This record gives sequence, C-alpha cells and structure tokens, in this order.
Amino acid sequence: MMNTGMMNAGGAYGAGKAGQAFDPLTFFRRPAIILRCLAVLFAIIVFGCLTSEGYLEDKCIMNESGACGFAILIGVLAFLGGLALLALEAKFESISSIKIRRRAVIGDLGFTAGWAFFWFVAFCYMVNQWGKTTEEPEEGEPKDYGRTNANAAITFAFFSVFVWAGCAYFTYLRYRQGAANAFAPSGLDGDLGGPGGLGGMPRGGGGYASYPGAPDDHYQEAPGAGGQQGFQSPAY
Repeated sequence: MMNTGMMNAGGAYGAGKAGQAFDPLTFFRRPAIILRCLAVLFAIIVFGCLTSEGYLEDKCIMNESGACGFAILIGVLAFLGGLALLALEAKFESISSIKIRRRAVIGDLGFTAGWAFFWFVAFCYMVNQWGKTTEEPEEGEPKDYGRTNANAAITFAFFSVFVWAGCAYFTYLRYRQGAANAFAPSGLDGDLGGPGGLGGMPRGGGGYASYPGAPDDHYQEAPGAGGQQGFQSPAY
C-alpha cells in the first residue's frame, strides 16, 4: 500500500476512518496541504501584483494586451478554488460515504490538473506579451512603472504550474489507493459479515459452520472403510 504524506491507511481514499478528531497541527504538516497553501499564496501574489501596478491608464503594461486580465482571472479562481480544496481536505475525514469520497477525489483531481494547465498558459501568455513590450516609456509615462510587479507575476505563475501539478499528483495517488482498496479481498470485511469474512465464515481452514438445526454428527465413514485391520483376502 502506498505511504505518502497525504495518505492514511486507516480508511478509504487515503483518509482516516470517519469520525476521527481533527488535528490542525498534523493537518498542516502534510506535504499535500503545504502545497495547497503555497498554491493559494502564489495566486494572491500574482493577482495582487497585476491589480496594483499591472495597468497604466486602464491599459495592461504587458504590450497593452489581455495578459493582465487573463492572469488575474486565473489567480482569483485559483485562490478561491484552493481555499475550497483546503476546506474539503479538512472535512474529508468526516465523510462516511465511500461514494462521496470518490467523487470528491475525482473532482479534486480534475480541478488541480486543469489549473496546472491554465497556469502554464498564463505564464506563456505573459512572457510572450512582456517580451514585446517596449523598453522606453512613452512621453508622460513613469519610467519602469510596474516592471517589478510584472516580473513577480510571471515568476510566481511559473512556480504555480509545479505547485498545482504536485497537488494533482498527490490526489492521483489518493485516487489509485481508493481504487485498489475497492477491489482488495480485505474490502469484504465488515460489509458481508463479521471480522472473519463472508457471512461470519472463519478464515483459514476452519471449515463451514453448520446450519441451524443440523445434526451434530459429522461425516460418517462408509461400512468397511474404517481401516485395513482384520481384512483377510479370500482364499482360492
């Protein structure tokens, strides 16, 4: 079974058993949670830099293109989505339904993988338009206005690609673990009987339990099958 910081072998899809107490210290020490917090932080930096000094006279400083608006949109949605996924992680232990856990993991995987791709697009778009921006400002424009902010937005958009890809990787491991457990023989325990297995049948070579009302005697040997002692071959 896989052993990662996001997984706990105690329950389905890498979570502990439902109803366990929430421990904030342990929660925020998990590698996947650290990545999600970084994803939220980087999103704030990107859209914060571009909303503060990304526009000059209502025009994007990156070649007067739509790169600023696109990166801000991706950053804001990444911020909101990252917070929602952190809340889902915090509540995941309390979800008792395996079906709901499975849907949550699939949705998480789709969103994180998709946003890794969108961050890559935003990074390429900003790099392309920033490279086309003229070095010298026009008459009346402040020199080097927004340059530091633009470079910071591009840099953290690049970092966000790997952070969200890492989140998707951890979620994929969780999905694989849940799918593997769904078909494991031990998955029958508790669903189709007691701790012994199917219908309370004991594991190993203990045999089957008698049905109610059955006689206590077991298999009886056929006459003459009780050994070879006293057997005499016929004389001819």
